[in-house]
Amino acid sequence: DLIVHVRDVTHPETVLQKATVLSVLKNLNLPSHLLDSVVEVHNKVDLIERYKPTEENALAVSALHGHGLEELKQEIEKKILTATGKKILTVTVNLEGPQLSWLYKEATVQEVEVMPEDGTARVKVIIGSSAFGRYKNLFPN
Repeated sequence: DLIVHVRDVTHPETVLQKATVLSVLKNLNLPSHLLDSVVEVHNKVDLIERYKPTEENALAVSALHGHGLEELKQEIEKKILTATGKKILTVTVNLEGPQLSWLYKEATVQEVEVMPEDGTARVKVIIGSSAFGRYKNLFPN
């Protein structure tokens, strides 16, 4: 669904390495949308003072220090959701009904926050459009 290209920007041949990787990817006859959505990651930016990517849409990270990793995670999540046609939603379910079980079977449950005072839970899920449509039909409330 997604290609993440991580480069060591401190390497003296980093530009040549990028060209080589892109050439190999193109020779694999991958779908154009996959090649067009590559996430470019510049790693080891902690070793270059005041590093700023010169390439549009490149993400600067330091895996060693954790710099930029949250932005990278968000970018990957956004592109994966777009590529797969899924979305992240939070729904409130009645714990006495079958909704939670259905969500575990038909979606990816990320978090469940139980509200014991009213017998409900807030459930954060990754779900496709068609599955969400079925959910709304089965559980209109």
